[in-house]
Amino acid sequence: MKYVTLNNGVKIPQLGYGVYQVESTEAGRCVNDALGAGYRMVDTAQAYHNEEGVGAAVKKSGIARSEIFLVSKIWISNYGYERAKASIDESLRRLQTEYIDLMLLHQPFCDYYGAYRALEEAYREGKLRAIGVSNFQPNHFIDLASNVEIVPAVN
Repeated sequence: MKYVTLNNGVKIPQLGYGVYQVESTEAGRCVNDALGAGYRMVDTAQAYHNEEGVGAAVKKSGIARSEIFLVSKIWISNYGYERAKASIDESLRRLQTEYIDLMLLHQPFCDYYGAYRALEEAYREGKLRAIGVSNFQPNHFIDLASNVEIVPAVN
């Protein structure tokens, strides 16, 4: 497996398995198959409603958690500092893990500044190994990156 080093030194696999539009009940089987085929990054999101299935599969896999790179995304209905903070803890619970390797803001809408502050806090607390954004246009990304303490690791 080839890796890329993020801006904070965390290594992320170049190839990952995404579970968009996979039912939670099927996510376990799909993730199990992907891990068996050698994938070590699994990408999910709060909006996919399958974090529980992904977490169960990772836990059941027998592969050390440190060898599996988990990515999830905060959905816009959970934006704003307080909601995002609570949703991070909820994702950790659903994924049955003490940390998420990369947590992203899913889209550049609503109070994404407040949500990003929650990402920064969770990162400092060790709940997240890296933080970033998803689906941001260059103007959104540049504006956010210029006004936060921790520059997003990915877009």
